[in-house]
Amino acid sequence: MDTQFMKRAIELSKKGYGHVNPNPIVGAVIVKDGIIVGEGYHEKYGKYHAERNAIKNAKDNSNSHMLKGATMYVTLEPCCHYGKTPPCTEAIMENGISEVYVGCLDPHDKVSGKGVDILRKHGIKVHVGMMEEEIRKSNEIFLRYIKNKEVFVIMKSGSSLDGKISTCTGESKWITCEESRHHAHTIRNRVMAIMVGVNTVIEDDPSLTVRNISENPCDPVKVIVDTNGRTPLDCKLLIDSGDKVILGVGECIESEKIEKYKQMGATVIKTPLYKGKVDLKFLINKLGEMGIDSLLIEGGGNIHFSAFEQGVVNKIMMYFAPKIIGGASSKTSVEGNGFEKLIETTELEDINIVKIGTDFLVEGYVKK
Repeated sequence: MDTQFMKRAIELSKKGYGHVNPNPIVGAVIVKDGIIVGEGYHEKYGKYHAERNAIKNAKDNSNSHMLKGATMYVTLEPCCHYGKTPPCTEAIMENGISEVYVGCLDPHDKVSGKGVDILRKHGIKVHVGMMEEEIRKSNEIFLRYIKNKEVFVIMKSGSSLDGKISTCTGESKWITCEESRHHAHTIRNRVMAIMVGVNTVIEDDPSLTVRNISENPCDPVKVIVDTNGRTPLDCKLLIDSGDKVILGVGECIESEKIEKYKQMGATVIKTPLYKGKVDLKFLINKLGEMGIDSLLIEGGGNIHFSAFEQGVVNKIMMYFAPKIIGGASSKTSVEGNGFEKLIETTELEDINIVKIGTDFLVEGYVKK
C-alpha cells in the first residue's frame, strides 16, 4: 500500500505542471489506518506547498483528529526554511504526523537533507527514496535549473515517417493526429517558454498558446530567434502577446528596429553571432538569468539544427505519423547545413517510444 499512496502523491503533483515554475511539482498524501485523510499538491508559485495543502485538506474534511500519528507520503523532501511560505517541516511536526515517506531529497542548498534531519531529530520516522526515479524524471526541469540556473531545453517536432513537416507545396495541417497535437499542448503547458525561428513567424504567424487541454492552461513566454530583425510588427505574437515576447537578435541590428519591438511590449536581447546567426547558448543563458527554467523549441528546421549544432538541447520529443510524404523540396524537421561528419552528429540515449493515437512519440536525451 505504501507504493500506491506514493503513486497517488505523484499523480497529484502533476496537477502543478506549468503553474509552479521554477519551483518543483510536489504532491502529498496523508494516511491513517490505511485510509487517505488528506491530500494536496503545490498549486501555484508562491502559494502553500503540497504538505500544508494536504494538512488543510484533512482539516477541511473534518479529519483534524486523524492527523496525530498519521503517515505522510510526499514526493519531494519537505522544506525547512522560510521563503514565500513557512517551512513544511513545522506543519508536519505541529500536527503530530509521526511517519513520513519522502520520494526524493530536495537538491536546493537550503534543504538538501536538512528537512529530513529536522524531522528525525523530532522523533518522526522518515523513509527516503520511494519511487525516486519516476519522481526525478517528473521534476527534471527543476532538478537541472535549481543548482546553476541552467535552462532545460526540449526540441519538439511533428512529422511523417520520412521526417517531412510539410508537402512540396507547403501543406502541413495536419500531419500528426489529434491525440498527438493534444499531447504536444500538455508539454507547452509544462514549460515557461517556447522558441521558434523568425521564418516560422513569417510563414505560419503562430500564436504559440496552450489549447485543447481541460486543466487550467498556462501560456508560455514566446521567444523569437531573429538575427536581422525581420519579425513583422503585425504578427500575432506581437499583437496578442507583446509583453510576453522575447526577441533574440544579432548584435548588429539597428536601434530603430529594437525600439519598435519594445514599443510593442517585447523584450529584446542582443546576442553575439555564431556563424552569422544568433548565439543560442548566450540567449538561453540570459533566459535562465531571467528566471525561465524551461524552453520548448518548436521550429522550424533551421532553428532545430542550430540548436543541435550549438549543443543547447537536453531532450527531444518527435511525433511521427504513419505517412510517407517524400519530395526533395519538402521541408524536414531538422534542416540547416547539416553535420559534415558522423562523429559530429547529435546522439541520443534513454530512448522511449510511446504510441499516441495513430502516431508514435520518440523521446530521448541528448548524450553529453
